[in-house]
Amino acid sequence: MNGNGNGVPVPREAAGDVIRVRKGMFGAENGGDTSGYGGLVRTIALPGASARPYGGWFDEVADELEGALEEQGLLPENAIEKTVVDRGELTFHIAREHLVRVAQTLRDDPALRFELCTGVSGVHFLEDKGRELHAVYHLRSITHNRLIRLEVSAPDADPHVPSLVSVYPTNDWHERETYDFFGLIFDGHPALTRIMMPDDWQGFPQRKDYPLGGIPVEYKGAQIPAPDQRRSYS
Repeated sequence: MNGNGNGVPVPREAAGDVIRVRKGMFGAENGGDTSGYGGLVRTIALPGASARPYGGWFDEVADELEGALEEQGLLPENAIEKTVVDRGELTFHIAREHLVRVAQTLRDDPALRFELCTGVSGVHFLEDKGRELHAVYHLRSITHNRLIRLEVSAPDADPHVPSLVSVYPTNDWHERETYDFFGLIFDGHPALTRIMMPDDWQGFPQRKDYPLGGIPVEYKGAQIPAPDQRRSYS
């Protein structure tokens, strides 16, 4: 058992799900890695499901959530794809079709009371086939002073997840930003438009397959090419 820094014992994390073996410093291909670390090899893995006991109040939250879903006629194993304890933090991976119900249960159940969602973050894993796009919600219980995460995924070919604005209205601009940068479509959002990029911008700049681009720069008389045009030193 390890500690999470707050005095809560948590189990050692399960072996992760390997999605890629990366070579070079940045994993760039076709000569894009100019770091000189071409011989570096690293395994990229997502945390795997954790086994009980999770430790401390993590088990209390998991038990209460599963019990509340069962009372609503929803089998927990259908809604919760996996529960992950990693780096002393608790994350529930939720099937996207059940996201709204799970979030509402976490907010309203007296033993849970995660009243606040501090935002949603987008992530793009090119190698996580069929689950390339991830949305990560950060929930805080002011009543119980607890912090957890919800994570949902969607394929590039069908980048839809339900909006949580009806449950947590503060997600309005956060979902717009995630849509703007990652292309995740939040079904049911009241006004899902770009918030940072111009309305006519093509593509989603924080996806891993978005062109790096850039412009050449003159420095002390020398022309420094744009990052995606520099030669490799590996």
